[in-house]
Order: sequence, then structure tokens, then C-alpha cells
Amino acid sequence: MKNFADLTEREVLAVAIASEEEDSRIYMTFAEDLAGRYPDTAKIFEEMAEEERGHRHRLLETYEQRFGAHLPPIRREDVKGFLRRRPIWLTKNLPLDTIRKEVETMELEAERFYSKAAEKAEDVGVRRLLGDLAEEEKGHEKLAVKLTGEILKPDVRAEEDRTRRRMFVLQYVQPGLAGLMDGSVSTLAPLFAAAFATHHNWQTFLVGLAASIGAGISMGFAEALSDDGSLTGRGSPWLRGLTCGLMTTLGGLGHTIPYLVPDAWPNAFWIATAIAGIVVFFELWAIAFIRARYMDTPFLQAVFQIVLGGAIVLAVGILIGAA
Repeated sequence: MKNFADLTEREVLAVAIASEEEDSRIYMTFAEDLAGRYPDTAKIFEEMAEEERGHRHRLLETYEQRFGAHLPPIRREDVKGFLRRRPIWLTKNLPLDTIRKEVETMELEAERFYSKAAEKAEDVGVRRLLGDLAEEEKGHEKLAVKLTGEILKPDVRAEEDRTRRRMFVLQYVQPGLAGLMDGSVSTLAPLFAAAFATHHNWQTFLVGLAASIGAGISMGFAEALSDDGSLTGRGSPWLRGLTCGLMTTLGGLGHTIPYLVPDAWPNAFWIATAIAGIVVFFELWAIAFIRARYMDTPFLQAVFQIVLGGAIVLAVGILIGAA
């Protein structure tokens, strides 16, 4: 990689042209991705993509006047100090706030690049152009604010807020809740069956640990492979899978950890079982609350479904272990 200070004027212009091309594509990718979810915000990024294409055209004209038609094969990835852009395929289904922060970073970096490039430019025309572009990149944030004010009216903002909440539920709450439910409920039977079959805390802990981790891995892969997010807009499948897998494991570990109570303690088994029972109670009520809060399920219905279901699974585990 080359240091910025070592770039020639020709290479600086070539890097600027390549950067404007890439940024324009990124803005258009954002616009296309947001068109279905946030059509009014997508217009903002279309406007910004058009601005970047205008910058590229002016840079190309200056470059051809100074150095001819051939561009040297150098991009900002070849220069030290540039932040790495996300690959285009990683910009799909990003949350709106994440996209806006990404754009702010892009604008700030572009403004700094043009300011530094203008300082070292020797040709008056090139220096003027780079200085003008630095000011325009600095003004891009103002452009975004202006466009936001013009396009995102209060009713549009309210609709986008509702959409953002739905996307948050689809991308994070739903897979997390599915994992928590599976981890908290499905591991009850094997854990308490092992507990009442052995009356040994350490063996019970090992069974619960294996069940929790195994369920987490299984649920994580199942969630990641079930939907790539391209049609449903549910975001990165691997992020959803990771969320689901971690919450599944945590759900199982919640009532497994009490069995770390040493077997040497008096009444160790009953102490651990009592604590695990209390943990299960709070886990099931937490699941019911999350379902009522985010999944529009009536609270009493959520309590009936989750608490009753969990109690049945718990009872089955105890009966099997005590048989």
C-alpha cells in the first residue's frame, strides 16, 4: 500500500475518480434496498448518488485535460489511511440508522481526502477543483438534512418509525424470542429428568450444559438456513442465526447454572432445584412479557401459552426422572 504523501497528482485524481464511482454505487445500492421499506428516504440516496456522479464527471474532465484518457489502476484500498467500505453485498437490509451513520462516515472521509489533496496539488485548476469538492462533500450532510426536511414530512417519518420497529422485531426480537423459548422450554425436560434420576448436581449440570449448547447450535443453524432475508427483509441470516443461537443457549443455561451448587453441601440437590425452579418461573414470565410487548400477543394469552406449556414440560421431565 502507498502512503498518501507519496501519491502523484495523477494518482490522486485517479483515486478520487474511483472513489466517486464506488460511492455513487453504494448510494444507489442503499436507495434500491430502502425503496421497499423507506421509499421517501430512498429518494435522498438517489439524489446523493447523482451528486457523486457529477463529481466523477468533473474529475474525469480535469484528468483528461491534464493526463489523457488512461487511468492508472489505483483505488483508495491501495492507499494507507482510508477506511474500508463494506462490500456491497453486506449493505443489504441494514437498519436505517446504520445506513445513515455509514453515509456520515463516507462524507467525512471524502471531505478530508479532498482537503488534503488540494493542499498538495500543484496545478491551479486541479487545486481549485479539489478544494471545491471538499466544500461540496462537507455540504453533503447539509444536503441530506435539506432533503430530509423536504421529503420526510412528519407523517412519512411516523410511517418510517413504524417500519423501523417492524424491522427490529423481524431481525432481532423474533429470532431472539424463538431461541429463548426453545432454550428455556425444550431443555427443561432433559435437565429435570437428569436431576431427579441422579440427585447429583454435577451430572445434572453437565446434561443441562450439553442440552443448552446443542440446542443453541441447532437453533442457530436452523434460523440462519431457513431464510436468507432477500424476500422477507429480515436482515443477515447469520446475524439472526447468531442471535437465535445465543438466546437459546442462554435460555437453557439460566436454569442449568444453579446445579453448580457443590454436591458436598447439605441438601445441595434441593437447594439447586429450588433455585432452578425460581429461575424457570422468571424465564417463562419474561418470555410472556416479550411476546406481549413485541409480538402483539395479549398478555394473558401469552402467559397461558408459555407458562402452562413450560409447566407441562417441567412436570414431564420430573416424572420421567423420578420413574
